Amino acid sequence: MKAQQHRNSAPRVSRWLWLTLGRYSGLIGLVWILLSLPGQAATELRIAIKKGVNGVQIGSSTPALVKDAAGRKLGELAPLDGFTVKPRGSGVNLEQWNSSYLVIEPTADGVVWIGDRWYRGKVRIIRQGSGVTALNLVDLEEYLYSVVGSEAYPTWPQEALKSQAVVARTYALYQSSKASNRFYDLDTTTKTQVYKGLETEFVSTQDAVKATTGQVLTYKGKIILAAFHSSSGGHTENVEDVWSSPLPYLRGVVDYDQLAPVFQWSKTFSANDMGNLLGGVGAVRSLIPERTTPNGRIITLKVVGSRGSRRVTDDQLRKALGLKSTLFTVSASSGTFEIDGRGYGHGIGLSQWGTHYLAEQGIPYDQIVSHYYQNAQLTTIK
Repeated sequence: MKAQQHRNSAPRVSRWLWLTLGRYSGLIGLVWILLSLPGQAATELRIAIKKGVNGVQIGSSTPALVKDAAGRKLGELAPLDGFTVKPRGSGVNLEQWNSSYLVIEPTADGVVWIGDRWYRGKVRIIRQGSGVTALNLVDLEEYLYSVVGSEAYPTWPQEALKSQAVVARTYALYQSSKASNRFYDLDTTTKTQVYKGLETEFVSTQDAVKATTGQVLTYKGKIILAAFHSSSGGHTENVEDVWSSPLPYLRGVVDYDQLAPVFQWSKTFSANDMGNLLGGVGAVRSLIPERTTPNGRIITLKVVGSRGSRRVTDDQLRKALGLKSTLFTVSASSGTFEIDGRGYGHGIGLSQWGTHYLAEQGIPYDQIVSHYYQNAQLTTIK
């Protein structure tokens, strides 16, 4: 049976579609091209789109099957209608259907609406705590169409986009094999990889993914931790100098990101403003680097203020002060601190802006990834 839309139900997905795509010039026609493309069989990933929310809006571009936790068909959703899934009891509720979790599966190569975007694949809605979590179950290669467009600029040279595709595929498989959360493999943020569904799919990103289908980076037969960042500020870092124990493929190398818009940057703070942002020390009097990498990236910093001092880590420092990286120097004058920095991100692994420059010089993607991941091999998995 098909669920009918009630007057108090979610707004029509067709309206959401046009409102959403209206912000992105040229994408409306592209979406309908995407809807006609055949799918590819590969590894299925579980991507957390909404986590622990009171309710999530879902829909489908085509008639969609509604299945329960046992895989039984409960009914069917009409296309281009919006519905809200909410927690109920110990499970979830969608219209007249209740189960420990529900799966919404489009027919005929349809795509799904989750929250505020269209996605390939299907939706699984589970109960987490007092709320619901919506997972996009999506083919790895199709997931990459969007990730490459989210993490890199679709207008970049193909060799740069191919490099990003290889790295993103490697990173996704590594994270899914190490996933500590039993419900999902990755989310949609920079904590894993940015993923925005059809919104960031382009012909160029699809071409890059297809040209590198199944290609990953390995070391001694195992998929590597393919960390990446925007710009290192001239030289990437050895992983043990920033994070943890050494890895033979995450070694510091010369970067080629000098033309990046984030290669150099600066921020200015008053002593009081900096003290308020860092907290617990009063007006800041001095910043003393305690642990740095060989390239000068600050790992821990002592903050001395009018009411005491504290030690802050690189992550705390970036978050509190809104810094692009912790590769910086500080100058103080008349109660004002100027931070002059370089790069954007943690500086480990592939530098996206370095990749862009190398691709513009005609360097092929396999040589690019080999530069940033020393001792790793480009391997094709089936």
